[in-house]
Amino acid sequence: MKRAALHNLGCKVNAYETEAMEQLLEAAGYRIVSFQEAADVYVVNTCSVTNIAERKSRQMLHRARKLNPQAVIVAAGCYVQAAQEDLKKDLAVDIIIGNNKKQDLVPVLEDYFRQRERERSGGEALPGQEAEGLSFVRTRVIPIGDTKEYENLNISRLSGHTRAFVKVQDGCNQFCSYCIIPYTRGRVRSRRPSDVMQEARRLVENGCREMVLTGIHLSSYGTDLEEGTDLLSLIRQLHGLKGLERIRMGSLEPRIVTEEFAGALAAMEKVCPHFHLSLQSGCDATLKRMNRHYTTAQYEDCCGILRAAFGHPAITTDVIVGFPGETEEEFWQTREYLERIHFYEMHIFKYSVRAGTRAAAMDHQVPEPVKAARSEELLKLEGQMSEEYRKRFLGKELQVLLEEPVTIDGKPYMTGYTREYVKVAVPPEWGGRNCFVTGRAQGMLGREVLYMENL
Repeated sequence: MKRAALHNLGCKVNAYETEAMEQLLEAAGYRIVSFQEAADVYVVNTCSVTNIAERKSRQMLHRARKLNPQAVIVAAGCYVQAAQEDLKKDLAVDIIIGNNKKQDLVPVLEDYFRQRERERSGGEALPGQEAEGLSFVRTRVIPIGDTKEYENLNISRLSGHTRAFVKVQDGCNQFCSYCIIPYTRGRVRSRRPSDVMQEARRLVENGCREMVLTGIHLSSYGTDLEEGTDLLSLIRQLHGLKGLERIRMGSLEPRIVTEEFAGALAAMEKVCPHFHLSLQSGCDATLKRMNRHYTTAQYEDCCGILRAAFGHPAITTDVIVGFPGETEEEFWQTREYLERIHFYEMHIFKYSVRAGTRAAAMDHQVPEPVKAARSEELLKLEGQMSEEYRKRFLGKELQVLLEEPVTIDGKPYMTGYTREYVKVAVPPEWGGRNCFVTGRAQGMLGREVLYMENL
């Protein structure tokens, strides 16, 4: 039995695809081991969203080679799509598999092993291979921008966590000026609702109680399918699935939030009041340079619609500081806007130049020390707002889906999340993983965890 180890870099879509590749390998007879162990095959699902992500991808590929110089090293994913010619020359890599071809991992590996044995026994290389001694690179990469096919990957069970991330969409047509993803993921491609429901049923049969719908541009789900297929119709179908108790969504484009959309979601009790609305800047001039397709006023209206429908939903967001041309005045305009909207959590990113994007060639790049100072300012604001949101739940009855045991200040707890995705700790005797418990929030453990006691 060959041993395989996988490592994921990047987003929740990548995480889903890594899990799917792991289950493909298991079904083919491979034994899955930790990435730190000796393995016959190492698969690194790479990321290309920033230059730093690409560097980490290269580092993990070279680390795999050091772990076992005789192993087969597979580079998969977005970095492959962006830099396949460089990877073909990288001695740490044996196989490169781009996006929309991860489903071919097992047959590509089998082909590689056959050819390696053929070379070792003195036979000729098989057609289509680049051979030099015992070193050759097997490639499976397509021009991703040309394909309209949704890749047939799926999972059948949870792997090491409580929530199941279910990929329903790939690709992006937005072309934000800082983003390489449309070039590495291609155009919008949606998964057929029948395929989503089939996977969802399998997951529920295997114990899944909470599902997170994810995609590269989730709000575009269904735009490439038949009329009447959209994200809301898919959620309605999932809501009717017996045994599934919670539904969450990944990152949403603000423009999808209408009164009709929010009202329909609020009428479905399984939909969690937790929404990640990507913002990036609280300044209209900066949003325009970013090629974001909304204004700050429109975004604020969306938040108001969600709050009118759900009361006090958890609204989280992403913010980039130090985007080219961002002045001090624009930055403080963003800060004031963020404080007014009052998010539950914010992910703060310092702008990073990404080769191949329009923003990389823009004038007035912001110095790194200025980016760092602005990031620190917003991180302080994020901490304050996040703590305020959590404290709203003190004294209230909460339902928590338990996820993992932890030790806090030397004491054991089980932790899990509320419907709003607020982390809660309870005594370990309350229950185990994937168990719902109900209690009253009595206090805080640090700044980020609520403590719950019996009603």
